[in-house]
Amino acid sequence: MSEANRLAAISAFLLKHRASPVFRPRHDQPAGIEPEDASESAEAFTHDLEALGPTFVKIGQMLSTRPDLVPPDYLLALSRLQDHAAPTPLADITRSIEEQLGQPMNKLFAEFDPEPVGTASFAQVHRARLPSGRDVAVKVQRPDLAALVDTDLAAVERLIRSLGLVSRAGERYGFIDWLDEFRATVRAELDYRQEADNLDTFHARLADYDRISVPRPVWDYTRRRVLVMDYVEGIQVTAIPDVLRTEIDLVPLANDLGKAYLDQVFVHGLIHADPHPGNVKLTPDHRLVLLDLGMVGYVPPRLRDQLLKLIVATIDGRGEQAAETFIHMGTRLEDFDEARFSRETARLVARFSSASTWTESEGGFLLTLVELGAHCGLKPPAELTLLGKTLLNLESVILALDPDASLREVLRRHMHDMLRERTLGTLDLGRLATEVLEVQELVREAPQRLSVLLRTLADNRFRVHVAGLEESHLIESMQKIANRITAGVIAAAMVVGAALIMDIRTPHTLLGYPALALVMFLVAVILGAALVVSSLLGDRRARPKAEKDPL
Repeated sequence: MSEANRLAAISAFLLKHRASPVFRPRHDQPAGIEPEDASESAEAFTHDLEALGPTFVKIGQMLSTRPDLVPPDYLLALSRLQDHAAPTPLADITRSIEEQLGQPMNKLFAEFDPEPVGTASFAQVHRARLPSGRDVAVKVQRPDLAALVDTDLAAVERLIRSLGLVSRAGERYGFIDWLDEFRATVRAELDYRQEADNLDTFHARLADYDRISVPRPVWDYTRRRVLVMDYVEGIQVTAIPDVLRTEIDLVPLANDLGKAYLDQVFVHGLIHADPHPGNVKLTPDHRLVLLDLGMVGYVPPRLRDQLLKLIVATIDGRGEQAAETFIHMGTRLEDFDEARFSRETARLVARFSSASTWTESEGGFLLTLVELGAHCGLKPPAELTLLGKTLLNLESVILALDPDASLREVLRRHMHDMLRERTLGTLDLGRLATEVLEVQELVREAPQRLSVLLRTLADNRFRVHVAGLEESHLIESMQKIANRITAGVIAAAMVVGAALIMDIRTPHTLLGYPALALVMFLVAVILGAALVVSSLLGDRRARPKAEKDPL
């Protein structure tokens, strides 16, 4: 569809749901909404969002990870969004494969099942066999999907920026920033070469876990819109029959899966953003296979340290340290209530750590903490909400394997191993060499820099430069103020002068009044009207000041 048509469809959706709490800051939402009314509105919102197409299915899935933006009823409805669609005709799939791989189908595959084994809004998967006899799964992107996604996101951004329908939420919670992050994430997901690289990376990172694996990609058959990987037989962890549970012990599998994911996040800095039960299969030889690694987030080392520090503090019941770490990670808005946030966080952490049984998982607790921060004026890092959603999904997989399992206990038991791996990682020769070179550079340049500083102080040439006072927007604002004051003074002088001239008799009159007085009065009216219009249309409310501690 053209951008105009998509813009019209999206505008109709936004107008229909303009009163939705998704488009308003949580603290501005009216109270007194009955739960059933909110639930019905959330279901209608989700249904209409899904009808807009694959881009908005993904947007809904991403919004379901943002409790700071979305109320609980809407979170529940959006979390049930199914990423499914009607199958693409086989002729279109065949054409896409041949265009991407540059060979006819009969040369590429010895067998190719025309019936897809899975369909989604972005792609569908077929089973096939290579000429070598290797059984593979062929993931093919839907035709013209990238163009549709770009058109949709451009239309959404234009509406947000021009109409301001969600501008207040965007200012407070960084919705525009989130949209930019979503665009980058989706574009990466649409390049299947990135997913193939993720498969290889996770395969290497999981080498120590014999009972967990990922399919290997076939690089010769992988392109931007086609991904060929090993085909894996298995059943979803939620569909394991009770008879099979009596034959095998699934508890070690649940523990290994929890440890493996914790290693990926806190040791290697990788977050598999979508580890829901549908993406984890149990194979006939009783191993777990992880699927759909298109969305993988990366956590920088320093932020990784902060995340681990936050998790450990919550488990140990150290509420003040948890609050301090969260504040250090987040961005403080102008109205940030630090006292309230620290008090409420300490209460939540104490309750979470001391309860023998807790209805929320560690991921659910992190999302609750994110929501509390939003109420208090603290914008969390995007990686924290992604980690919370990941841990929440991970626990649902672990509980499907072992109903008595606890991710918190897995983390407690695995803590020492993770810290040892992180310590060994810091002893990497490449990293040590870099740090040695930095220390050497510091030692070599320190005397010269110290000498320059002392000489500057001795010559009384030390100056402090304040950035911002010379910036163009500040000078422009000062000029605008000066111009308005000047225009106001002139208008007032015109009015006073016109009033004085009114009593002077002159042959030059207009409507029975001195012509000069009427002209001066008219100029004063025009100047005053121009000042009012300029103030109403040109002045903007200052954006909330955001401050972030250096990591």
